[in-house]
Amino acid sequence: MKIFRLIPLAMAGALALTGCNNDNDNTPAAAQMRVLLVDAPGDYKAVNIDLKNVQVNVTGTNGEDGWQTLDQVAATRYNLLDYVNGRAAVIAGSTFPAGHIEQIRLVLGDNNTLTLKDGTTVALKTPSGQTSGLKVKLNTNLEEGVTYNIVLDFDVAKSIVARGNGEYNLKPVIRAVAMAAAGAIRGTVDPAAAHPQVLAIRTAGGAADTLSTYPDNDGGFLIPGVSAGTYRVEFRAGEPYENVDKPDVQVTNDHTTDLGVISLN
Repeated sequence: MKIFRLIPLAMAGALALTGCNNDNDNTPAAAQMRVLLVDAPGDYKAVNIDLKNVQVNVTGTNGEDGWQTLDQVAATRYNLLDYVNGRAAVIAGSTFPAGHIEQIRLVLGDNNTLTLKDGTTVALKTPSGQTSGLKVKLNTNLEEGVTYNIVLDFDVAKSIVARGNGEYNLKPVIRAVAMAAAGAIRGTVDPAAAHPQVLAIRTAGGAADTLSTYPDNDGGFLIPGVSAGTYRVEFRAGEPYENVDKPDVQVTNDHTTDLGVISLN
């Protein structure tokens, strides 16, 4: 299986919704996701799909009310066979409410084409792509604060169906997998009135990185999108409160590390 990236690296970074030295706001009960395409190549020169939208279903029903559009969709035309050798197509990204996701779907336009080995380009029919979209079962839970890659495993060889009259249909064989790409750190400061800056500084397990946030009015804080590693979490409050350091905080990519209550008195 080969992974390909279809959009500029600057945009890919934006869609990842993570980064260094961020002043993160505390979105309640939210996870972060980005949607990527991976490909098992088929025996063609090009398979172009005209992506218009990416949506997820949290209700399990097929009615339009059950579908929600992701915030950042890279709507453009993608050649599924152009990008290989560890490159990924980041097609969407979003901060999304934590909880259960039933399905994901790709809504296509009508500019889908297939280029055969002899160089002939033909229209690629997508009977449901423009109306109900290409639906993929996901059935996964998103944990608050955790960053996920939703990987769409698109099997091109099995997805192209020759109709016998020189026409081809796209009947996609796609497997969806949610993989945790980052974890999170949460806790509560006491007293809440101290309102310290909270810094997470990676000390081992990866490149140097610093993320920051501030508690809410109740003292609760959440730093999402924290890559796996060992961190020193610093609480910097002005007088008369104490500054506190929490060393050796372990973060994994599939978990929110809870520091509990941190006293600043």
